[in-house]
Amino acid sequence: MYGLLGKTLGHSRSPQIHAQLGDYPYRLFEVEEEQVGAFLEKREFEGINVTVPYKERVIPYCDELTDAAKRIGAVNTIVKRADGSLLGHNTDYDGFLATVKRSGLEITGKKCLVLGSGGASKTAVTVLTDLGARQVVVISRSGQNNYGNLYLHKDAAILVNTTPVGMYPQVDQTPLTLEHFDGLEGVFDVIYNPRPTKLLSLAEQRGIPAFDGLYMLVCQAIAAAERFLDRPIGYERAQELCEVVAKTL
Repeated sequence: MYGLLGKTLGHSRSPQIHAQLGDYPYRLFEVEEEQVGAFLEKREFEGINVTVPYKERVIPYCDELTDAAKRIGAVNTIVKRADGSLLGHNTDYDGFLATVKRSGLEITGKKCLVLGSGGASKTAVTVLTDLGARQVVVISRSGQNNYGNLYLHKDAAILVNTTPVGMYPQVDQTPLTLEHFDGLEGVFDVIYNPRPTKLLSLAEQRGIPAFDGLYMLVCQAIAAAERFLDRPIGYERAQELCEVVAKTL
């Protein structure tokens, strides 16, 4: 049995995507916070994906973490191995890495701005750092770098939104405008509904390459399926799957 562990999963596209990736049952496991430990200790699954708000909560129940999961500090894929032990991985890393590579944008030596400080932010920071970014600045509401001193970072070349601002149904919201960010070479938004977000629309109006989160969603699912099945799948069908999911948004 495979599936997705989370608290509220009514709008998840994961079953739809995994149905295209492998011949295995995939369920939605809506579990309250106090029941997460018991669910994992029963180990009545072969592999699961984990979504908010449990990506950090599941870590103590994993017997081992992959390097990506350790560095990010979050787990979104757990595989039960032959000996019954649980291996925690983070395929959001794979998904965002695939998205950045597909964009064709050069990250090496560039200053990158990441909006938000949650799990998705940590993933983006790890990927951008691994790709050789000169500097990665995290913007949060109350941190040293915040929305009140964005002017200090108007020289950023890459902007990544990892906040939920602009997600359906608040489609008219944006975490910031792009005024004064004259050096931007690309804007990424991990949100995939709507397409495009208002932030990405602002980027497109300025002629800045813009990339939403749908490709990331699909590629992280492919990376998870590869671990479930213990065989390579590759991203050749990723765009096709994106089009299938997009029809349901």
